[in-house]
Amino acid sequence: MKRTLCIVLLLTLFTACSNPDNESDSPTKGVTISAATSLSGVLEEIIPLLEQVYPDTTITVNLGSSGKLAQQIEQGAPTDIFLSADQQYMDQLENKQLILPDSRTNFASNSLVLIGSSETSYALDDLNYLLSIDENQIAIGNPNSVPAGKYAKEALENKDLWRLDNLQSQLVFAKDVRQVLTYVSSGNAGLGFVYKSDLNRDESVKTILSIDESLHSPIIYPAAVVSTTSHPDIAKEMTKFLTSSEVQQILDKYGFES
Repeated sequence: MKRTLCIVLLLTLFTACSNPDNESDSPTKGVTISAATSLSGVLEEIIPLLEQVYPDTTITVNLGSSGKLAQQIEQGAPTDIFLSADQQYMDQLENKQLILPDSRTNFASNSLVLIGSSETSYALDDLNYLLSIDENQIAIGNPNSVPAGKYAKEALENKDLWRLDNLQSQLVFAKDVRQVLTYVSSGNAGLGFVYKSDLNRDESVKTILSIDESLHSPIIYPAAVVSTTSHPDIAKEMTKFLTSSEVQQILDKYGFES
């Protein structure tokens, strides 16, 4: 009886080891990318390319404002790659040794615009004209966590407009640029500050004013591998792939700049 049992166990073990479909032979890896909301559209085209290169890797995308995502990483959220809409939050993580410094790379840039409904009958030549138009609500990302809101605040401060009571009373703060876009497209806000690339998402809005780039910090998108990743080699390769000509063409198509 014992001999029969041993033979059965050996046969079972041999079958498991020789089975090409056995999970232990080709384990599926999981990579989580935490990315700024403004990258949502472009990632819909980039992720399938990565899946072709890494067919045994499951890629999960976590979207949010760069500030909130950085906070999640600091709190230990499982993340392999961080794509930020500004340098500040990436610097913050690097200073805390939460990213691999040699993996950090800038892969895109953007521009800031003030948008309104596509039916809006006017355009502005300068931010100062905000004081003379009849708009009750101006949507802006929360400057404390949304880079687009921080850039907009910088521009308004440099025009000495930010602290004016009549402008402050008009501001509606949003959790990310997608929400700003929704506020304007739905008519809940007459104007809103978003990125140029966001215009590709909704035909019901248009540019009212392109914000002078000298009024705010450069809008640069950095990428880096989070130091707690379980797959540093794959994560580094994916991060480097963002600078490839193939991805750069996609970014250009969506209104980003190289």
